[in-house]
Amino acid sequence: MPNKDALLHTRVRKDALVTPNAEEGRLPDTGRDRSDTGENEMMSTVDELVARSNRLGADPTTTNFAGGNTSAKGVAIDPVTGTEVELLWVKGSGGDLGTLTPAGLAVLRLDRLRALVDVYPGVEREDEMVAAFDYCLHGRGGAAPSIDTAMHGLVEAAHVDHLHPDAGIAFATAADGEALTKECFGDRVLWVPWRRPGFQLGLDIAAVHRAHPEAIGVILGGHGITAWGATSDECEAHSREIIRRAQEFIDSRGVAEPFGPVMPGFEPLPEAQRRERAAALAPVIRGLVSTDRRQVGHFTDDPRVLDFLSRAKLHELAALGTSCPDHFLRTKVRPMVLDLPPSASLEDAVARLRELHTAYRADYAAYYQRYATPDSPPMRGADPAIVLVPGVGMFSFGANKQTARVAGEYYINAINAMRGAEAISRYEPIDESEKFRIEYWALEEAKLARAPKPKPLTGRIALVTGGGSGIGLATARRLAAEGACVVVADRSAPAAEQAAAELGGPDVAVAVGGDVTSASDVDGMVRAAALAYGGVDLVVNNAGLSVSKSLLETTEEDWDRQHDVMAKGSFLVSQAAARVMIAQGLGGDIVYIVSKNSVFAGPNNVAYGAAKADQAHQVRLLAAELGEYGIRVNGVNPDGVVRGSGIFASGWGAQRAAVYGIPEEELGAFYAKRTLLKREVLPEHVANAVFVLTAGELSHTTGLHIPVDAGVAAAFLR
Repeated sequence: MPNKDALLHTRVRKDALVTPNAEEGRLPDTGRDRSDTGENEMMSTVDELVARSNRLGADPTTTNFAGGNTSAKGVAIDPVTGTEVELLWVKGSGGDLGTLTPAGLAVLRLDRLRALVDVYPGVEREDEMVAAFDYCLHGRGGAAPSIDTAMHGLVEAAHVDHLHPDAGIAFATAADGEALTKECFGDRVLWVPWRRPGFQLGLDIAAVHRAHPEAIGVILGGHGITAWGATSDECEAHSREIIRRAQEFIDSRGVAEPFGPVMPGFEPLPEAQRRERAAALAPVIRGLVSTDRRQVGHFTDDPRVLDFLSRAKLHELAALGTSCPDHFLRTKVRPMVLDLPPSASLEDAVARLRELHTAYRADYAAYYQRYATPDSPPMRGADPAIVLVPGVGMFSFGANKQTARVAGEYYINAINAMRGAEAISRYEPIDESEKFRIEYWALEEAKLARAPKPKPLTGRIALVTGGGSGIGLATARRLAAEGACVVVADRSAPAAEQAAAELGGPDVAVAVGGDVTSASDVDGMVRAAALAYGGVDLVVNNAGLSVSKSLLETTEEDWDRQHDVMAKGSFLVSQAAARVMIAQGLGGDIVYIVSKNSVFAGPNNVAYGAAKADQAHQVRLLAAELGEYGIRVNGVNPDGVVRGSGIFASGWGAQRAAVYGIPEEELGAFYAKRTLLKREVLPEHVANAVFVLTAGELSHTTGLHIPVDAGVAAAFLR
């Protein structure tokens, strides 16, 4: 137990608190002229805090997605006693500054938070203090308090920012960071040696603030920066001053080539070649890093990445790993780096990646064994989250697209920090043992346990042809709603783009225009899936058209067009997708949207019915051929999908209505009346069948056709 007198000495004095206005939740006016915004009153404490947070979080070089935290102190009326109470509003655990709203703030009573100093059991048991924060919440408390809450509550300033700026981390990870901080900032910014985030770090920073009233903030060794101010504007200005001055110091004092010279033969490939090589490698790499659990990928050939990958110090610095906790929690302790030039053949690159992956897994397991204790959580997985390929770019991975993208963004931040540290000194991250303590921290494990249960298709990548309307759009919606990343392919690029935007944008869906009758267009669809998400797991062959004519009226052009789109098109898509699925080694699903007409002989339907019969037999043939790779091939046989159907709206509906001698607007009801269930079939019903076939419950089913026709006896499968 630490010395009680020492703890009391570090306790924040209530009379030192910056006193806000008595007006509820408002701090003193900053004096800033707000006439240009038409505001007649100053913003509330919470509004100012959220606005400041959003501004700081808008720049990834200032702080990363979901990284850093901000706070404000103020006064509110306790609804129970009717008296004023001092409160702390602070960004909650897991929140993102750039998108923070009031709902993302934890709200605590300062008197109770600061009283925790008296019961603090010492650094060996500081994790217990996080649970104690729950007893300091005001009312419902808002978001869950983060590990950094103590830092914000114990520092005697009304406003506090804790950020992870690239320039700040460069100083924090420089071998002589303390001396450089003194040289750059004098006494205006102080140095705090590395300490794991927690209650003790909050006490350390509070003590520095109290002992150096002239200081505006601190550089946290191995970690980031913390700044403070009497007003929200002053705090933000101090944060930006630290970042600006650090970057100016690096720019003026740094060496010209902090990563060393460019290695001959490791220069970036031309853009078209980079993208072609990346699309070829992505499925292989994704399959490797999904050894423990299925991952979604993200690719970037950002110039900062390509420059780093071309330099002499690449392997030396990559092996050191990242330093800031937010960085390595998302990028793992270090990346996997291909040690071949971009001129190497694809076959050689793939073979070497497999060797490096085996070695990486062994090294990670050894890392876990070196530092694990009997209380450590089980090893979460030994696969890399970041894979660097010189001349090509960076592949990052996560449980979903956002996680994969953010991991890549964090590694770019790490590259920036390494560049800055090497420019003015030598990059020296925190010890590997400290990284392990944070990666396998009980508090981090608890945060992971609170994560929502994955949806059934989380981690899977779907390609839906004809996805811009009708059954394809309904299927894309359903797959995305169930957690899949979706590539919406359509002959109409605007329709595909509109659908992808509706589904949620690039973290959920991307659009690609193309014609399934063109092998090059189909290859483009699959390449788009590989570059956007890392590969393909699930294909829905839905693109189609229909011609309703008798045998004598059907032209050769009608026949060829019908078979080109549906028979040839689905063959080309299945072939291209199967190549990727086999390269991944993760199995997969191919689903054909066939038709009742593949087995039902109706009038004036020879071209369409024959093309659908071709598709139906492709299901059986491919199921037999691809089973050894774990790829399941099934079909759905809809009938009478009129509402929302692009095919029916393009003339097929009018043609079929004429065949049956009814008005076109009654066609849906006509089809429903002839079914056993007397129900109309909608695009969503077909999408439901696709989901059932691919969600895992029918994992042992392949070569099956599921009727979705409300019961047409003549189309029963025999």
